[in-house]
Amino acid sequence: MEVHHREAGLKNDTLLRALLREPTEYTPVWLMRQAGRYLPEYQATRARAGSFLALAKTPELCAEVALQPLERFPLDAAILFSDILTIPDAMGLGLAFGEGEGPRFERPLRDEAAIRALAAPDPTIELRYVLDAVRATRAALAGRVPLIGFSGSPFTLACYMVEGGGSDDWRHLKALLLARPELLHHILEVNARAVADYLNAQIEAGAQAVMIFDTWGGTLAHQDFEPFSLDYSKQVLRKLRTHNNGRRVPSILFTKGGSPWLAPLMASGSDAIGLDWTSDPREARRIAAGRVALQGNLDPAALFAAPEAVRAAARRVVDAFGRTPGHVFNLGHGVLQKTPLDSVSALVDEVLTYSRNRA
Repeated sequence: MEVHHREAGLKNDTLLRALLREPTEYTPVWLMRQAGRYLPEYQATRARAGSFLALAKTPELCAEVALQPLERFPLDAAILFSDILTIPDAMGLGLAFGEGEGPRFERPLRDEAAIRALAAPDPTIELRYVLDAVRATRAALAGRVPLIGFSGSPFTLACYMVEGGGSDDWRHLKALLLARPELLHHILEVNARAVADYLNAQIEAGAQAVMIFDTWGGTLAHQDFEPFSLDYSKQVLRKLRTHNNGRRVPSILFTKGGSPWLAPLMASGSDAIGLDWTSDPREARRIAAGRVALQGNLDPAALFAAPEAVRAAARRVVDAFGRTPGHVFNLGHGVLQKTPLDSVSALVDEVLTYSRNRA
């Protein structure tokens, strides 16, 4: 096992050590979508920005939002505030957010000419605002906790790029997969280059760990997951910088609905695998066999229970992952919009207190 040395100026490196399967004094905890709509201060910042896109493209406001949950809860990491669709927006697909609606692309990829013309953007130019947000957030953190950078996976980005927005069934994407698989592979090849370049640029700008969100990989038929999703995430992982300024930069790969493919996910080359709430932590530990760290995996809806019930659920998750080094506590997906703040506070406190006391 490679030994991680504390980064100069970083006061709390518990998350980084856990991702590298090193012993920690307690189980580190952060939450997907920990900076977001359930926080009244986020709503105030978004209103001040005028729109979600204006907020996401203003580095100083991104830094402000990224730190908001840390002011409320003793979390072990901050995550870059951005959107997973920044890459296709930079490719010229025309990202827009209607009021009260999800993201839409004005120019989805529906014909061969548009697909063949697709090119990976230069993150230092078209996505400079994201890199500026990384730098601004690192400066605002002042070494308090590590900063996690992220991207959507090549497949998840392709879902939105072909469909034109969110979907219950991804019918356009799956029709393309079946009718013209070579065109979908072309999109995925371009996306893999773009995601690798983007994450490496985030690392160079100061991200201390990076995460690939394969949000929609689990919607694929069993035989399609590896050739159309995992293989392209592996391309990204092979190209990632593993060190920056002499320090290891751990990677996390998360596939929502990824339980049927835990073994190939754990052989992907990622330092850690994120588990959603449908995964059995004990089975995941058995498959991992100490080779990768694991992150997860409380059902986000559990946070709508009373605080004492949330605490009991947190203990069950901590126990299920065992005492072997290499567990990062998280939800099985993002914090839901109307999640009670008292439940989040109870969750974080219980994870930190319980895991420290049983160590």
